[in-house]
Amino acid sequence: MTHGHIREAWSSRLGVILAVAGSAVGLGNFLRFPGLAAQYGSGAFMIAYFISLLLIGFPICWVEWTLGRYGGQKGFHSSPGIFSVLIQHPIGKYVGVLGMIIPVVIYTYYVYVEAWCLGYAYYFFTGKLNLGSDVAAYSTFWANFVGNNQDGLALAKGQNQVVIFLVIVFALNFYLIFRGLSKGIELFCKYAMPALVLLALITLVRVLTLGTPDPLKPDQSILNGLGFMWNPGDVAKQLSNPQLWLAAAGQIFFSLSVGFGVIITYASYLTNRDDVVLSGLSASSANEFCEVALGGLITVPAAFVFLGAAGILGQGTFGLGFNVLPLVFSKLPLPWFFGGIFFFLLFLAAVTSSLSMLQPGIAFLEEGLGLRRKQSVTLLGLITAIGCLFVVYNSKDLKALDTLDFWVGTFLLFVMATILIIVFGWGIGIEKGWKEAHRGSELQIPSFFKFIIKYVSPLYLLTIFALFILFNVFGWNPSTGEFTPSAYISDLVGANPNTAARLSVLFLIIIASFFLILVATAGKRWNNGAHESASEGKKKKEPSI
Repeated sequence: MTHGHIREAWSSRLGVILAVAGSAVGLGNFLRFPGLAAQYGSGAFMIAYFISLLLIGFPICWVEWTLGRYGGQKGFHSSPGIFSVLIQHPIGKYVGVLGMIIPVVIYTYYVYVEAWCLGYAYYFFTGKLNLGSDVAAYSTFWANFVGNNQDGLALAKGQNQVVIFLVIVFALNFYLIFRGLSKGIELFCKYAMPALVLLALITLVRVLTLGTPDPLKPDQSILNGLGFMWNPGDVAKQLSNPQLWLAAAGQIFFSLSVGFGVIITYASYLTNRDDVVLSGLSASSANEFCEVALGGLITVPAAFVFLGAAGILGQGTFGLGFNVLPLVFSKLPLPWFFGGIFFFLLFLAAVTSSLSMLQPGIAFLEEGLGLRRKQSVTLLGLITAIGCLFVVYNSKDLKALDTLDFWVGTFLLFVMATILIIVFGWGIGIEKGWKEAHRGSELQIPSFFKFIIKYVSPLYLLTIFALFILFNVFGWNPSTGEFTPSAYISDLVGANPNTAARLSVLFLIIIASFFLILVATAGKRWNNGAHESASEGKKKKEPSI
């Protein structure tokens, strides 16, 4: 049974692997990951990162690929439809609404940062971003460019010039998504992913051949920069920090795109002959290569060579990427070239990810409401355009972006990932799920992952989630035992609430309510379709008079 007008499909296994890898490879690889590694300043983060990859990254990836293909074989390609099949209860489709809310809301601010990358590439290639050796100059440029100093959409005096680039990237995204799965998303990723890797390798070679640029600072060498990222340091002390584990687990979710609702939609277009085990592993491995071997080795060591450890600690994701790195590139020969290609590769990586965030909504509108692709793209374009304008308008201190990223890009991702792993291991059952995962498989998942998926991954996720609530919501201080509500709570209900934060949560509630209403409507349509199919089958079996 199909619920859309046209049965879409991938044109090749390579195409779906590159598309899923493209959905994972994005700003998280080249900005968020290096930012976290620099923030914790120790290889201990890498230990927590790889443990999280083993215990929740690969397991949830395989689970989501398997559940998506299973739902696709039942005729559904959207998260609500797939979960209605998996849970076998009316509440299932409402659980699946998370698979639409998460990517749509993340898209509204992700494409904003995507526009930063295109803008920076343009300014580097045109020679307008060589601002000297003072990092403050780059910080000022960035603040004016993205509108960090004030709310609104004013373009005067260089304020919020990102709006111009936002229009360009928004139009590009919807042009490609309008072309469909194989002619739009898959075709773009087939060319963009190799180009992205090539540009990253060019930049990496230049970084690894920096040596010791300043003879007066022999400690700031490329080897010491690599050591800064990889040397464990005081492992016991670092690994006892719960925030490190929270950061590592959160990075795995954001980086692999697990729990977004993207993979489950992409995998639904596969057949039983497609190998979801090998495809999932290939896509995840491609992402890890881009994240660890490219993103990490480019950003952190380069910043260390020119600024030292003190210069990069505490910069955060955006500070390291848009304030420190432009300064680093300005110190290289041909700064316009290396800076330009770096931010252009960030732009390509961002586009491959943002495209994937639109497909879950498109799939639902087509199969749930019976809309044509043109109608679905138009409706989704209107929703996300309003969201983008809201985020850009409330740009002061990036409050709207930060609030939505916390409640959706972090909080709801934990919730969705936990639901996926529990449904697979305990809902449909580990044995049935294991058999489904290996249908058409040329590669066998090691058997010890059965135990990990059923017991270890859920426990690990629930523990991390509990710590996340304690630290980042209630503001628990383990040294004093006191609770001080975090900024995300005080911004909403504190003595001095933040208007942009409150409006951001209201926007999220409106989006969630809108999709819940649509899912309820789709549920009635699906039920009527099932009754009609049953009636037709019954009539065919009745003998003619």
